[in-house]
Amino acid sequence: MHPDIAQYHAQLPEGQRALCEGLAQAIDAQLHGAESKVWHAHPVWFLAGNPIVGYSLQKPGIRLMFWSGAGFDEPALNVLGAKFKDASVFFNTWGEVDPEALRRWLDKAARIQWDYQNLVRRKGRLERLPTPAETGLSP
Repeated sequence: MHPDIAQYHAQLPEGQRALCEGLAQAIDAQLHGAESKVWHAHPVWFLAGNPIVGYSLQKPGIRLMFWSGAGFDEPALNVLGAKFKDASVFFNTWGEVDPEALRRWLDKAARIQWDYQNLVRRKGRLERLPTPAETGLSP
């Protein structure tokens, strides 16, 4: 685990710390080769420089956000914005997390991506990245 993420966890109350540590372990285990760091004050994982998944402490609990989650077709993920393609879900304890759903979401996060890395260069316009199958690469 990235030291900055461990430091982020250390500042959380015990129950939320356990939740975030569980999320970090699950994300690290499934997104092989992803870069992780604290970005905009919360833990985020990137694939090829593109933000994929992250979480943050908010009033309703820990928000698990998928940058391209609006395209996952997952009813449990709330699509919050119209401009971006993010979707998220809130948890308060690790016991609320459905491990199978989390695995499915992380699988989709690796396959379904919008190009946030070049958002500024494209003046706020998002473009869908080709899937690994479309490029001939394995996920």
